[in-house]
Amino acid sequence: MKKLLCAVLAALLLFGALPTAFAEDGVATVVLPAEEESAAPVQPAVNQSRAVLGADLTPDQAALVYQAFGLTRGSVIELTVTNAEERQYLQGYVSEALIGTRSISSVYVELLPTGANMDVRTSNITWCTPEMYMSALATAGITDAKVIVASPFAVSGTAALTGVYKAYEDMTGKKLDDLAKAVSTQELSITGGLAQEIGSMDSTSIVNDLKLMLDETKTMTDEEMRREIVAIAKQYNVSLTDNQIGQLIALCRSLEGLDPDALRQRVEDVQNTLNKVSEAKTQVVGFIQTVSKVVSSVREFFDRIRDIIGM
Repeated sequence: MKKLLCAVLAALLLFGALPTAFAEDGVATVVLPAEEESAAPVQPAVNQSRAVLGADLTPDQAALVYQAFGLTRGSVIELTVTNAEERQYLQGYVSEALIGTRSISSVYVELLPTGANMDVRTSNITWCTPEMYMSALATAGITDAKVIVASPFAVSGTAALTGVYKAYEDMTGKKLDDLAKAVSTQELSITGGLAQEIGSMDSTSIVNDLKLMLDETKTMTDEEMRREIVAIAKQYNVSLTDNQIGQLIALCRSLEGLDPDALRQRVEDVQNTLNKVSEAKTQVVGFIQTVSKVVSSVREFFDRIRDIIGM
C-alpha cells in the first residue's frame, strides 16, 4: 500500500509540474517566453489612430465592429468608406462577387513607434489573412502600424485596404502613391487567390521573394521570369499553374514601377515579422503535442492503478 501511495503522490507532483496549457473551458492557452527587452524605439510625434467604418453598416453592426476593435464608439476619430471608394482600387483586380455592392469591411489603424513594424489582426474576415494584409500594405508604403480589420459578419475583406489607405493618409497628412496603392490591391488579389490553393503563408512568401529581386526581374524576359518563379515555388514545395505564374509575372511588372530600394526595406521588415510568427506557431504546436503526450501517459498510469486496486 505504501508503494501505491508513493506512486499516486508522484503522479500528482507530475501534474503540478506541468505548465498551464489548458484553461478550465478546455481551450488551449500557451504563453511563449518573452523576448529580451531592447532599447525603446523613437515614438511618433503624435499618438494617432483612426477607425474607418463601412458606410453601409447599421448602428448595431457598427457596435459589433467597435467591440472587435476593443474600443467604445467616440473614443477615436471615425471616418467612413463607401463601396464606390472601394471600387476605385478593387475594380479590375477582384471579382464582382468579392467586391459586392455594400461597404462592410471596417478597420482600426494606429501608428506605432518607428521600427515597431506591422501588427495586423482580423475578425470575421474569410478571404484575406493578416500576413496577406501586412505584405500588401508594405507595398503601398505603410509601415509601423497596428491594423485591425473587422466585420459584423463573415466577409472576404478585400475592400479593407481602402479603409487603411484613408486612415493612414488622414493621420499623416501625406498622400500615398497612387501606383503603390493600385499594386498593393493587385497583390492582395493575387496572394488571396494563391492562398486558396497553397496556403496564405507560402503565397505571401513567394510574392515577397519576388519583390526582393526586382532589380533582377527588370532585365528578365517573361520566360526567364517564369523559370525563376517556378524555382522559388519549388523552395516551398509548391507547384503553380500556368495561370498563377502568369499572374505573378504581371504583378512583378507592376512592382517594377515602384522604388525598389524603399520597397526592399519594407519587405525585409515584413519577412522578419512573418518568420517570427511562423516560429511562434511551430513552438506552440510542439508544446501542445508534448503536453498531450504527457497527459496520455499520466492517464495510462492511473488506468493501471485502477486495475491494481480493482476499481
